[in-house]
Amino acid sequence: MNIDPTTGQALPANAIQRILYLAPKVHIYQIPPATSTKGYQASTWTADNNRMQIFTARLRVVETSIPSEREDSDEKVSTTLLLEDPKNGDLFAAAPYTSERIVEQALDSSRFFAITVVGEGRKAVLGMGFEERSEAFDFSIALQDARRVLGFEANPAVVKQKKEAEEPKRDFSLKEGETISINLGGLKGRRARSEADKSPGEQKSEQDALFSIKPPPGSGGGFLPPPPSAKSVKEERRRSRQSFEPPKQTAEDLGFDDGEFGEFQ
Repeated sequence: MNIDPTTGQALPANAIQRILYLAPKVHIYQIPPATSTKGYQASTWTADNNRMQIFTARLRVVETSIPSEREDSDEKVSTTLLLEDPKNGDLFAAAPYTSERIVEQALDSSRFFAITVVGEGRKAVLGMGFEERSEAFDFSIALQDARRVLGFEANPAVVKQKKEAEEPKRDFSLKEGETISINLGGLKGRRARSEADKSPGEQKSEQDALFSIKPPPGSGGGFLPPPPSAKSVKEERRRSRQSFEPPKQTAEDLGFDDGEFGEFQ
């Protein structure tokens, strides 16, 4: 039979309890009220050789789920911090986790917390300290998960999806007639004149010129032609050799007479 950790009364038969966190040893302090709205200073609890320590307890963080009898209703979920006697398990104090303010981390240490406990209709704030930082870190993670289940802290994934759904989609494409201007700094010469000395027509002409810079004469439009193919190179070489090959000359062109004297005897 499940027992309500806060009231000690029996829970419904279909209730489900699970332990979110367990620390076998935490130190409990009777602390003075906070002197600042910012929070508590743990250094005042441990002063004078821990003279404010009143108990060493076992800490359990218990989640209780009670399914609803109606299909259209959600289950009832609650989380409670239990400080128990480590020897016999008797309840020393209970802190129902009903808001984030129930557990506050100390300003000057990650191992100490101030928790609000209830009992017999009264409330009290006690100091609680872990011996190891790793234990305090695991305790904080367990409370973070509990806050999400209890609705204190929204699920980041759900918040992101909701934000994306609410934000209107923006269209950054250029509409018809719209243009983009680019300002090139450091221009000298005629472009070094201030915009105040130019007429609107001159300013527009200069902006248009930024997109229509002409290449120097003879540059072929600023783009190199594609390299010739191997076949065209061979053809060009053949034509060059033919253009520089001297014409064939006859004996008469060379000064020899093949007519009257004939060949040498």
